[in-house]
Amino acid sequence: MRTLISTAFISLDGVVEAPGGEPGYRNSGWTLKDMEFLPEAFEIKGREQKEATAMLLGRASYEVFSPVWPDMADFADYKVMPKYVVSTTLTEDDLVSNWGETTILRSLDDVAALKETEGGPIIVHGSAALNQSLSDAGLIDRYHLLVFPLLLGAGKRLFSGTDKDTQKLKLVEQEVYANGVQKNVFDVVR
Repeated sequence: MRTLISTAFISLDGVVEAPGGEPGYRNSGWTLKDMEFLPEAFEIKGREQKEATAMLLGRASYEVFSPVWPDMADFADYKVMPKYVVSTTLTEDDLVSNWGETTILRSLDDVAALKETEGGPIIVHGSAALNQSLSDAGLIDRYHLLVFPLLLGAGKRLFSGTDKDTQKLKLVEQEVYANGVQKNVFDVVR
């Protein structure tokens, strides 16, 4: 079974955001403007590209990343790996042609089936709504969280507010950086 890893920049109160910001709330852009940049705090991002063998995205994140990431040297390893987009509305005609093999998955059952295939880890970037659904369905195996020491109030949440059974996590890697950002890697306990 393949490992499904959710990776996120997250505030202490659970808000997630793409680097550089997302429109729609006043604190947008907090990942870059509110913290001193320390390269060592982002080491895990390079490691993720080397360890992952596929990428899973929701439709909205795919539509944001696909016009930009294929030509960025920082994300060169992602260009060649297979990508899977979970969407009920996206069509083959909506996929970009310069970002390698991309497959549209129509349901969480399709994601569960993907996890049963041969291969290494699958990384989930962005995709807040998809992350909530994957977590609620028990499909995420590991979290790579860069926790920013900020309380933002409004914004997209990584975790759903669903009333569900407790999901236990085991801290397997941790580091705190001089700018206050914490790296927390958790395995989901089954």
